Amino acid sequence: MRFFTLHIILLICCRVTAQHIDIEGHRGCRGVMPENTIEAFIKAIDLGVTTLEMDVVITKDHKITVSHEPFLNHEICTGPHGELIDTSNETTFNLYTMNYEEIKLCDCGSKIHPRFKDQLKLKTNKPLLENVIDTVENYIIYKKLKPVMYNIEIKSTPATDGIFHPAPAQYTDLVYGVIQQKQIAFKVILQSFDIRVLQYIHLKKLPVKTALLIENQKSFRQNIQMLGFNPSIYSPYMQLVNKELVKECHKEKVLLIPWTVNEPKDIERMLKLGVAGIISDYPGRVADILNKK
Repeated sequence: MRFFTLHIILLICCRVTAQHIDIEGHRGCRGVMPENTIEAFIKAIDLGVTTLEMDVVITKDHKITVSHEPFLNHEICTGPHGELIDTSNETTFNLYTMNYEEIKLCDCGSKIHPRFKDQLKLKTNKPLLENVIDTVENYIIYKKLKPVMYNIEIKSTPATDGIFHPAPAQYTDLVYGVIQQKQIAFKVILQSFDIRVLQYIHLKKLPVKTALLIENQKSFRQNIQMLGFNPSIYSPYMQLVNKELVKECHKEKVLLIPWTVNEPKDIERMLKLGVAGIISDYPGRVADILNKK
């Protein structure tokens, strides 16, 4: 088992080094497939990702479900009985108050996405994290592909503790429980905007990489000081990335992986600046540009 684990780690490292960039498929590959679905993750692998980026929420029965919002987003979902959802009632479909057996009845792949109209439409649901991992790992073995990493976002805020999700410690423990059960900790990044989550991971010394998500205007130094330690990855909105930030991350030996970089000109700009990876709704575009280089 120890030899097998070391072999997998070496394969992952070789893959990233060969391409000089971590290609992260945002919510799978949201530009071309319904987000955060098993179908999107499989397609992302076919497009050449090295990391699958996803979000997880907690259900009433403590199932770890892959979803960006802790409710049924009106843009992509219908209710468990096919009912229409709009901005006025979407938060009432609170996944933290619903059992997974009810959630899996909701279609989150057939609606035309207002911002990603070229998405392939299909009837699909929000999957359990454990099912995503099983499907991905089996697909990689079946296709004899190189391993991929998992970048999993824990989506909490102080204002919504106990309303849309548990407190950070319980939230993190539930997510890590699946990671531990599936024995993939060495392939996992846990990311969050909520520093409480990353501080808990650091305190507990969980054997995963950490990524600090950033959308504020504070400096790199200010954000790191608030966090209290250097994370494995600093992950800001792409417009916040400049030469100075790249230099600071390199100095602190923190990987810089911006989000969400979709347009070819922006992908090229990030690559020229020297980022360590790119999170994109169109990971195939990143792979194509890298292959041309």
